[in-house]
Amino acid sequence: MERPRYEPVAIVDIGSNSVRLVVYDGPNRAPAPIFNEKILCGLGRGVASTGRLSDESVDRALRALRRFRALAEQIGVTRVYAAATAAAREAENGADFVKRAEETLGRKILLLSGRKEAELAARGVVSGIPDADGLIGDLGGGSLELIEVKDGEFKKPVTVPLGPLRLMDLSGGSIDKARTMVDEMFADLPVLQKLKGRPFYAVGGTWRNLARLHMAQTHYPLHILHHYRIPRAAARSLASLVAGLSPETIRDIPVIQKSRAETLPYGALVLDRLLKRTKSHSMIVSALGLREGLLFAKLDKRKRKRDPLIVACVDFARRYARSVDHEFELCDWTDQLFEKSGLKEDARQSQLRHAACLLADIGWRTHPNYRGERAMTIVSQGSFVGVSHPERIFLALTVFFRHVGPLGEKAPSEFIRLIDDEMISRARLISSAQRLAYLLSGAMSGMLPRIGLDISGKTLTLSMPKDLEDLLGERVDRRFSELALLAGKTPQIKIAD
Repeated sequence: MERPRYEPVAIVDIGSNSVRLVVYDGPNRAPAPIFNEKILCGLGRGVASTGRLSDESVDRALRALRRFRALAEQIGVTRVYAAATAAAREAENGADFVKRAEETLGRKILLLSGRKEAELAARGVVSGIPDADGLIGDLGGGSLELIEVKDGEFKKPVTVPLGPLRLMDLSGGSIDKARTMVDEMFADLPVLQKLKGRPFYAVGGTWRNLARLHMAQTHYPLHILHHYRIPRAAARSLASLVAGLSPETIRDIPVIQKSRAETLPYGALVLDRLLKRTKSHSMIVSALGLREGLLFAKLDKRKRKRDPLIVACVDFARRYARSVDHEFELCDWTDQLFEKSGLKEDARQSQLRHAACLLADIGWRTHPNYRGERAMTIVSQGSFVGVSHPERIFLALTVFFRHVGPLGEKAPSEFIRLIDDEMISRARLISSAQRLAYLLSGAMSGMLPRIGLDISGKTLTLSMPKDLEDLLGERVDRRFSELALLAGKTPQIKIAD
């Protein structure tokens, strides 16, 4: 059996707490992880007090790198990029460790400065949240990198020695002493002064675990951490609570990784004090950080400007649709409906409509009775980025209605709480246009450009040349009437001479 036609690229991230290998399907604008493994080595544990990486943590890290090298060869990785962060950077024996790690991995390892670490983490966030505007914070085991982003530009980054492992070490395990240390370090940081009314973008496994706990507490229906938003007050309340918990209590919380039981209170403490100081209105989780930033930095300027959601949806269409060219035509065909109808649609809504059209045929191989549910599951749980949670549910509902019909079908109740009535109405309207298009085209390209949709006053007109008249029928009439009803217009079919 042939292997999938990937050009796998791997990132090896040697952090203060963990060593991780992530293999992506290629160096593209929307890379999908095809393998991901993390080993907690604790390289940063004790560095603040001893100045050295412990023999035990070094041995664990080198064993992990030997495994990662073998895995990369097995997967057929074409390129490996490796980077080491705070622990290796600051320890007396860090340079010796990096040399041994390079020999073990068989690759050059980039020893990142605090500034470079912050910049790469920020690039990773922006690669997955292109409109990010606020403060980005990447919490590693040994340090916290902070950098402001505005209009796609990064301000001067700041590195603060406040990683959970370091805080545990310097505070002697006292959360009260750690709180005083954090407040003192945050007191005069200019980067924290201009964030009122803007979001804070949280990067790092410690903060992702806090977000996972918040999801469980609120019974949140979409278990995807990327772009998960927590209001400031709720984030502070949760962080303050966790900062006061013992490791034994944390180990009993099912959604929290047991390996983080000791460090989580300190990471929660940093978050609480940071949100207090910045007055950011919310915390937004970014699942993308330094590793994705390394890949993003390797792309040329033209590729970096592409929208990651559209790139991912095009890839979905190529893999799963009957005709990707038809999906592009569907984007153009629905443009007519909105451009000529006076229906309100801003640039982002237009982009989301195009994404919905690219995804419209991904469920066709499923049994007809389950196509709607299957398509909705693929979209709502897909690994693509560049989309908020409400937008993701909008796309999922659109492909759901595309298969089950937009009239008389209720949107799945677990998702209703995430979007408003206007988004549901748009999903119904767009899906109705898609359903009509597929009846006329048979899901193949070349037909839709010859068929027009036009709105004049209170009339929605479907127009086509005489030689296509045989495409009309009862099902077309019903679906066109359905579309007109949702658009608030009277249907009219016009055959050109």
